[in-house]
Amino acid sequence: MRVVMVGTGYVGLVSGTCLSEVGHNVACVDLNEEKIKLLKDGTSPIYEPGLENLIRRNMEHDRLTFTTRISEVLGNADVAFIAVGTPEGEDGSADVRYVEAVAESIGKLVERNLMVVVKSTVPVGTCDLVEETIQKQLAQRQSNVKVTVASNPEFLKEGDAIGDFMKPDRIIVGLNDPEGQAVFRDLYGPFVLDDQGKLLFMDRRSSELTKYGANSMLATRISFMNELSLLCERLGADIDKVRQGIGTDPRIGKKFLYAGPGYGGSCFPKDVAALLKTGEKNAVELEVLNAVTRANVAQKNRAADKIIAHFKDLNGKRIAVWGLAFKPGTDDVREAPAKTIIQKLLDQGAYVVAHDPQGQGNFAREFGDHERLVYADSSYEALRGADAMVLVTEWSEYRRPNWDKAADMMAGKVVFDLRNQYQSQELHDRGYHYECMGRPDSKLLS
Repeated sequence: MRVVMVGTGYVGLVSGTCLSEVGHNVACVDLNEEKIKLLKDGTSPIYEPGLENLIRRNMEHDRLTFTTRISEVLGNADVAFIAVGTPEGEDGSADVRYVEAVAESIGKLVERNLMVVVKSTVPVGTCDLVEETIQKQLAQRQSNVKVTVASNPEFLKEGDAIGDFMKPDRIIVGLNDPEGQAVFRDLYGPFVLDDQGKLLFMDRRSSELTKYGANSMLATRISFMNELSLLCERLGADIDKVRQGIGTDPRIGKKFLYAGPGYGGSCFPKDVAALLKTGEKNAVELEVLNAVTRANVAQKNRAADKIIAHFKDLNGKRIAVWGLAFKPGTDDVREAPAKTIIQKLLDQGAYVVAHDPQGQGNFAREFGDHERLVYADSSYEALRGADAMVLVTEWSEYRRPNWDKAADMMAGKVVFDLRNQYQSQELHDRGYHYECMGRPDSKLLS
């Protein structure tokens, strides 16, 4: 099929590239000329394992192209995806102006029957708005072209996005016109060869709400486990043992049950806020999600408070921070716990030396300059002269440090393990002060 993907952010670029990988001819469109230039050179502007190789391979086979002009590629398209950003507005609602702008462009340019697919995460009712916008332009042109609008939310995990797209656990399609189902069976057929039941059709509004509901549910699990980890610290219980006991219940499952310093990223915070705003606009108070948001903010602060409580006076202390991205496998630092933690340490007078395998550039741009914040070229270099090390993001390269080497480089043997990656006995045997999250060796905060 001939596919146009408008937007080459995380969702659009991964989706377009994976669609080309199974044989579709995909043209990706973005107004950012610098980004398109990079892509035409075979360079991915985002970090996602395996993505750049896929881009280059499909460009070589002439299945994947990039342009800044939708007018160059829309004329022959069978399907046009809208995968532009929907940033969080000041009131917490999702801003759909870019989605609407793309819809208007499609309405002005389309000359043949077309399936328009909203891939962006959008509030319930946005597909109706897209349809109205396109139909308005068609009416002004007195065009009889048939344009069908569908919702097709993404469920990609950063760091595992290619695997998620190529081997989905489900594909949600919202259609108000059942005749359009055939398009999606052709489009996604190669991805569901093992189970056609993975392709789930529903109405557009249900599809739009499914995306927000899924992310909000996952955020709820994380916040609940983080609150339970605090209770474990008070009671002398072990959150890892509790997690195992809970997760082996098939009604609950094992995923998203790990205690940590709070969730971040481009999806959970924004989508929870947008769903809360949707509830507010419709006179439905989503009390659970309000609590989830408060708990997440508190957990990020609580992680920093562990460090502050230990030192009591951080003025002049040198703290090494391992991990800046909100999770391993990505360079995304949006709403990352490291931002809150580092800011609180700096506010207390500490010097911070940070390291991340992929996220340092993005973090430096978003966080800004600070005279007491520097970035190290390696994880061990960050430890040089440090009074303490804080593990914030559990990258694989941080999993098994050489603690003897670390001790030789550090000024103080103090470790704050905010991801429960290390064994307390191993560190205690080497003379370290060790604190983690929700385990018996966690220091109790008053």
